[in-house]
Amino acid sequence: MLFDTHVHLNADQFNDDMEEVIERAVSEGVQYMVVVGFDRPTIEKAMELTDKYDFIYASIGWHPVDAIDMKDEDLAWIEELAKHPKVVAIGEMGLDYHWDKSPKDIQKEVFRKQIQLAKRVKLPIVIHNREATQDIVDILKEEEAREVGGIMHCFSGSPEVAKECVEMNFYISLGGPVTFKNAKKPKEVAAEIPIEKLLIETDCPYLAPHPYRGKRNEPSYVKLVAEQIAEIKELSFAEVARKTTENAKKLFAIN
Repeated sequence: MLFDTHVHLNADQFNDDMEEVIERAVSEGVQYMVVVGFDRPTIEKAMELTDKYDFIYASIGWHPVDAIDMKDEDLAWIEELAKHPKVVAIGEMGLDYHWDKSPKDIQKEVFRKQIQLAKRVKLPIVIHNREATQDIVDILKEEEAREVGGIMHCFSGSPEVAKECVEMNFYISLGGPVTFKNAKKPKEVAAEIPIEKLLIETDCPYLAPHPYRGKRNEPSYVKLVAEQIAEIKELSFAEVARKTTENAKKLFAIN
């Protein structure tokens, strides 16, 4: 029983074979997925998927790269949609200093507004972080995000930062990079963070695990992430699958 906590089945890369991709995931033991919407079109598609499949849930927010495009009515729309029973989180949100489309001050403002929204609707948050770790940690503390907690999605930082995030009521989610031979930090994080605080994800269609690195990722490959964590932690695959699924269901309040 696997729970892929972060998929983008709403991406164009799945337009031609969505049904087959979902069938493959189910056949590999994926029983739950959260589709993440991060702008108007992807949120709309995420909502459609949650209505179509009983095992698919949605997280809705605004991506930091596109922060400059977000209007007040977009935020109000997300807050209204958050009432849907299958919306289980707000995000992905955060900071991305790799691309320079949205100025840092605008990214920070949009990030803070979404944390405040999540606190109003009492949902956990999904954090996107690229080259912005300290600013993200500072904002999470300043906005008292521990009140709702959430996920450090596709975590790529150090074990020390991971522990700091766990102390702030966040789960650490690991994806394909933990399977890469040269990925030192994700393996260290997998080893040092207790299984009670770990989640698994694909972030498909991006970041496919070994041996599919560089190809289109899909939810069925989340099994490879769980297998790698099991190996690192010297646990059985079944135990990692069970615990990470329990963790996700607890965080997202899925019975």
